[in-house]
Amino acid sequence: MRSSSHVLPLGVLTALLLSQVCSGIKWLSISHAPASLHINQTLHCKLLLGMVSSQAQLCRSNLELMQTIVTAAREVKKTCQKTFSDMRWNCSSIDIPIDAQKYRPDLERGTREAAFVYALSAATISHTIARACTTGDLRQCTCGPIPAQIPEPGYRWGGCADNLHYGLIMGSKFSDAPMKMKRAGSHANKLMHLHNSEVGRQALRDALVMKCKCHGVSGSCSIRTCWRGLQDLREIAMDLKIKYLSATKVVHRPLGTRKQLVPKDIDIRPVRDNELVYLQSSSDFCTQSEKLGSIGTQDRQCNKTSLGSDSCDLMCCGRGYNPYTEKLVERCHCKYHWCCYVTCKKCERIVERYVCK
Repeated sequence: MRSSSHVLPLGVLTALLLSQVCSGIKWLSISHAPASLHINQTLHCKLLLGMVSSQAQLCRSNLELMQTIVTAAREVKKTCQKTFSDMRWNCSSIDIPIDAQKYRPDLERGTREAAFVYALSAATISHTIARACTTGDLRQCTCGPIPAQIPEPGYRWGGCADNLHYGLIMGSKFSDAPMKMKRAGSHANKLMHLHNSEVGRQALRDALVMKCKCHGVSGSCSIRTCWRGLQDLREIAMDLKIKYLSATKVVHRPLGTRKQLVPKDIDIRPVRDNELVYLQSSSDFCTQSEKLGSIGTQDRQCNKTSLGSDSCDLMCCGRGYNPYTEKLVERCHCKYHWCCYVTCKKCERIVERYVCK
């Protein structure tokens, strides 16, 4: 009796092979998984392309966790693009086809843009897992521990803390896996990506703050029930953006008995644990360049009155801009009716917008 075997389509097989040698953030491709996919069988792991073998193994052994990681991958892309929507580099290159061999050069060359994406990816996956423990979406973890310190008078520990400890353990196990493979690229790039990933997780640790809920007669707030909760991801992303803007260029050179990353211009000190680092300078992202991974800023919307990075002068790199008008339809003249509904009219207004030449 002949045994039959399932033959994978060529595109899927190619992507699986490429996933073993590609970028350490290729796992973000799992965000392309159908929204209707509920990962509850090991065969579903084959549908999540971009993972290296150890990530696929984690998927097969922890299907419930994998559903959360898919959510995290989608969140990375959305948060990155929103955080950089006002800059020339707008993180559009993070979204690549699932069968692409690699990312554009802006994320493959050891740039400060790559530094941000690795840091954000590491922070996001741990953040999403920690929150999933709190909401009950992950059954293998519970609320975070109650702090050992005694709260001040009028405060008491309670609620459900975000389980950051579990999030960090499982998040780093998954996101760092590609960089710990033998075929993970150059040693310098591997050190850079591992360092920046840890910077992202440190930003997450710093984002664990005390949150409280008031109790008392007539809102007097005589007692506050408090717990440790993570700040929203957008706040953590903004913190990492500040680190991106002040990132340190490094070189890979001997320091002591082994090669390490040291600041290029001030190599008398080691790299700090809280600073993002990069190996290669970036394009100015003004014009399109496949070699540098720049899509340019032509046709990007700009802000004529802004003095920041989204201003037409900076966004358009001095090329000028074209105005156009847009009709907006908005709710207006809203009126509350007792009880209990609101009626509104629709109003139209014309706004002027600008795009780079």
